[in-house]
Amino acid sequence: MSSKPAVAPKQGCVGSATFDPQERVRDERAREEALAHLQKNELDLAVRTWFKLPETDKYVYHAITSVQFAQVQDVVRRGGAHGLHDWYRNEAREPLPPPSQADIEAYINIFLSTTNTAAALKGFASNAKKGSIRASAAKYLLAKRFLHPDLATKLSIPKSKKPPANLYFDFWIWSTRNLEWCGPCPESERKMQSHHVLPIFMHHFGCVVPSYESLEILRLLANGRTVADVGSGNGYWSFMLRQHKVNVVAVDNAQSEWRVNWISDTVIADGVKWLARKENQGGKDMVLLMVYPIVGGGVAGGVEGGFTRNLLAAYKGDTVAVVGTQNHNGYTGFRGMTMDEYMDKEQKEWAKVVQITLPSFAGKDEALYIFQRGDKAPKKVEMTVSS
Repeated sequence: MSSKPAVAPKQGCVGSATFDPQERVRDERAREEALAHLQKNELDLAVRTWFKLPETDKYVYHAITSVQFAQVQDVVRRGGAHGLHDWYRNEAREPLPPPSQADIEAYINIFLSTTNTAAALKGFASNAKKGSIRASAAKYLLAKRFLHPDLATKLSIPKSKKPPANLYFDFWIWSTRNLEWCGPCPESERKMQSHHVLPIFMHHFGCVVPSYESLEILRLLANGRTVADVGSGNGYWSFMLRQHKVNVVAVDNAQSEWRVNWISDTVIADGVKWLARKENQGGKDMVLLMVYPIVGGGVAGGVEGGFTRNLLAAYKGDTVAVVGTQNHNGYTGFRGMTMDEYMDKEQKEWAKVVQITLPSFAGKDEALYIFQRGDKAPKKVEMTVSS
C-alpha cells in the first residue's frame, strides 16, 4: 500500500457514493450478481457490481505493481499463457503442470463452513494421487497444522450452513479456480511471485482471507474479551470478527492507503502507545491480534521485526494471535523466521496453541498462529498434533 498522512479513514469505497459494508453484506441478490460475473471470469464487473462502482472507474491500484481494472481483466483473459499460472516448480525450478480441477476443488473444500476442516484436510491427503501437487500440498499443510491437545476438543468448530457473509472468501474461491491453484507446498515456495489480481484483492479486502474456522477459533479463545486488532489496515478482519459476535477495537496508524475501509471507528494511533494508555493497561484483559505484521523496524526503528517485537514487549495480556506467512518468504514479521520459530527462540514464556492454514492466494502461504503465556498457556508439546 502507498503512504499518506495519518488521517482517520472513512467507511466506504473510494469512487462509490453509496457503498455501505453493513448494508451490502446483507444483500444476497448483490452477492449472487457478483458471483455470476465471477463464474464468467468477469472480475472487473464482479468488483464494480458489488462495490457499486461506475463503468468509467479509472482507479489505479498500487501494490508491487500499479494496475487498473482493464489491465487486470486482460491478464485474466490470458489464463495460463506465458507462465501466468506456473505456481509450482520442480527442484530445477522448471514449471510443473497445473493441478486438476478436482484437486483445486478439494483444496477449496478444506475451508468451507459446511465441512469439518481437519477431516477435509485429511481427505485432501488420502485421495491425492501419489506424486501429485495435491499430495505435496496435503503433506505440507497437515505437517503445519497444530491444535494444542488441551484445546483440540474446545476448538473443534461445528459446521455451519449459513455463516456470516464473507465476500473476500467468495472472491478467493474464484481466484483459486481461475488461477489453477491447490495450495502451498515446497514446489510453490520456489516461485516468489503472485498474480496481477492481487492488488485489487488487497485494496478492497486486505492482505489475507479470514476463514470461517479462524474467525470461530478467535471467538472461542477471546471468550468474551475484547480483541485488539493492532495494525488493522482497512478493517476487514475486524469487520468479520464483529460479524461473528466478537468485540473488537481496531487500531492503525493510517500510513497505508486502501480503496475500501470496512469500519468507521478505527483508532488512529501507534499500537505501542495505544497499549500504554492508562485505560488500556497494556491490553491486560484483551487478546492482541496482528494481521500481516510488517517486517520493518516499527517504533524503535532499524530492527528486523521491530513492529512485532515492540508490540509483544508492550502487551501485558496472555493471548496473541498473528496472521502471516508460515514459510520463509519473509513477507511478515521476520525476514528469516516464521512467527512460531521466533516465539520458540526468543519468547520462551509463550506456548503455541494454534497454527492453522488460511485460504492462501496463489503463490502465497498464510496461517493463523495463536500463542498463550502464564497460567493461561497449556503445557508446551514437542510434536505437532492435527485435530
